[in-house]
Amino acid sequence: MVPDSSRTTVTPDALNAAPDAGANAATDTPLPHSRWRALGPGVVAAATGVGAGDLIATLAAGSAYGYTLFWAVVLGVLVKIALGEGVGRYHLATRGTILRGWRSLGVWTSVYFGLYVVVWGFIYGATAMTATGLPLNVLFPVFSTQVWGALCAFVGLALVWWGGYARFERLVGVLVGVMFVSVVGIALLVTPDLPNLFAGFAPRLPPGSLLYSLGLLGGVGGTITMAAYGYWFNAKGWRGPEWLPFMRFDNAVGYVMTGLFVVSMMIVGAELLFTANIALAEGNGGLIALGEVLRGRFGTPIWALFMVGFWATSMTSILGVWNGVSLMFGDFARDLRGRPAVSGEAATKTPEFRLYALWLTFPPLVLLFQFADSPVQLVLIYGALGAFFMPFLAGTLLFLLNRRVEPQYRSGFLSNAMLTIALLLFAALCINELRGLGG
Repeated sequence: MVPDSSRTTVTPDALNAAPDAGANAATDTPLPHSRWRALGPGVVAAATGVGAGDLIATLAAGSAYGYTLFWAVVLGVLVKIALGEGVGRYHLATRGTILRGWRSLGVWTSVYFGLYVVVWGFIYGATAMTATGLPLNVLFPVFSTQVWGALCAFVGLALVWWGGYARFERLVGVLVGVMFVSVVGIALLVTPDLPNLFAGFAPRLPPGSLLYSLGLLGGVGGTITMAAYGYWFNAKGWRGPEWLPFMRFDNAVGYVMTGLFVVSMMIVGAELLFTANIALAEGNGGLIALGEVLRGRFGTPIWALFMVGFWATSMTSILGVWNGVSLMFGDFARDLRGRPAVSGEAATKTPEFRLYALWLTFPPLVLLFQFADSPVQLVLIYGALGAFFMPFLAGTLLFLLNRRVEPQYRSGFLSNAMLTIALLLFAALCINELRGLGG
C-alpha cells in the first residue's frame, strides 16, 4: 500500500511507481539457481483451490460421460494458469498487491470486495468444515461430521495463528503428498484406458453435457484464493520483476499438479462408475459412495486410503483459506483504517489477520449445525457465491494488466485471450449458479 499521506490523491502512475509500505525496494530473498528450488507458493495456491467440490464435479463428469470431457479439464487448467500468472505478474511488476490495484479502479471495488469477503467467509467456513468432517466421520464415527469439521477448523486456526509461512508451506506440502499417493495412486490402480483418455482431447459436447463442461472449465481449483497467491510469494520474499520467471514456473507447476488430481478423479469416475453404469450420489455423498465402490473392488485398505486423501484435500483448503484469505482481509482492513501495510511473517500477527481467521472459524458453526441434515444446499449456496468473484477477478486483471503496469509487463495476445475466455466463462457460470438457486 502507499503511505497515508498519498492515500487521498493516489493516481494510477503513483500506484505503479511506489512500492508498498513494508516492502523492501530490493528483493528480500536471493534468486535461486534452479526454478525447481523456488517451488512453493504456486503449489499452496493450487492445493488450496482444489477441494472436495472439484473432485466430485470431475468424478461426476467421468461417471456420466467417461473421458469425453477431458478437453474441458485441460482447458480449465490453462485458464487457471493464466489467472494465477496475471495475479502474480501484477504483484511483481508493481511491487504492490492486487488489492492496491483494485483500489486504483475506484471505491466500488473496495465495497465489492469488502462485502464479498465477509459473506463468503461465513459460508465457506461451514462448507469447509463439512468437507473435512465427512471422511473423518466415516473413518471414525465416534464423532459426527459437524464435530469433526469443527475440530479441523480449530486445528487450522491454531496452525495459522502461531505458525509462520515456512511451516504452513511444509504442512501443505505433506498434505499434497498424501493427496498424490491416494488420488493419483487409485487412478493408476483402476488402470486408465489411455486411448480413450487421449481421444478426450478433441472438444465434444454430448447431449446434456454443457453444464458439466462449464463446471470443469471453471472448477479446476480456486476462487478467491487465486488472488491470495501474491501474498504467499511476498511472505516467501519474492518481490520485484526479477522473480517473474520463477513465479510463472511455480504457478504453472501448481496448476498442472491440480490438473493431475482432477484428471485422476475423472479416470476413477470413468473406469469404476461409467463402465459399470453406477449412478453417483449428490454432493460430498458422491465421494462416500465412491469409497464404498472402491472397498467392494479393492478392499478396506484402499477404501481407507481414499478417505484419508479425501480428508487431506479438504484440509489443505482449510489451511490455505485460513492463511491466505486472512492475509488479504488483513491488508484490506488495514488500508481502510489508514494503517501501513505489513508484509512477510509479521502480517500473520496483525489483529486484522487474526480477526478474519476467527470469523472463518466461529460464526460458521451456526451454519454448520443448521445445515447438518442438508449439506448439499450449503454446497449450492457456496457455489453460487464463489461464482460472483471469478468474473470480477478476470475482468479487473484484464484492465490492470493492460493499463496499470509498465508497458514491458503488460499482457500480450495469449494472456489477453485467456483472460477474456475466463471472463466470459465465469460470467456464464455465475448466471447458471444464480438460476440454480432460483430454481
